[in-house]
Amino acid sequence: MTEGVQHRRAGTGERYDVFHTDCLARDVVDHVTSRWGIWVLIALRRNDLRFYELRESIQGISEKMLAQTLRVLVEDGLVWRKVEPTTPPQVTYGLTEFGRDIGEPLTDLFDRITRRLSPLGAP
Repeated sequence: MTEGVQHRRAGTGERYDVFHTDCLARDVVDHVTSRWGIWVLIALRRNDLRFYELRESIQGISEKMLAQTLRVLVEDGLVWRKVEPTTPPQVTYGLTEFGRDIGEPLTDLFDRITRRLSPLGAP
């Protein structure tokens, strides 16, 4: 009996059961839509950035939360990480093809929201 069992990979033509708690796709959606995941993807949409550049571009994020968010996005295959063997190490992050594919509609959503908001300082 396989009822209630979620397979980790879907075969050709099969889809993940995103309503099942063990679904891998559900985990990726949770990571992308986490408090900081969406901002990391939007921040990396145009350029690869070093860790400190990301931290400065996303106001309000702590180093710990940025590191945790980047770790899961790298594990999910959305973000790549490159370490330069310098002292101190230079770590650069960028979007993978999958990350660009996922980040594009998020950026579009963000752009649509900001177009609808009143200009800053307007009543």
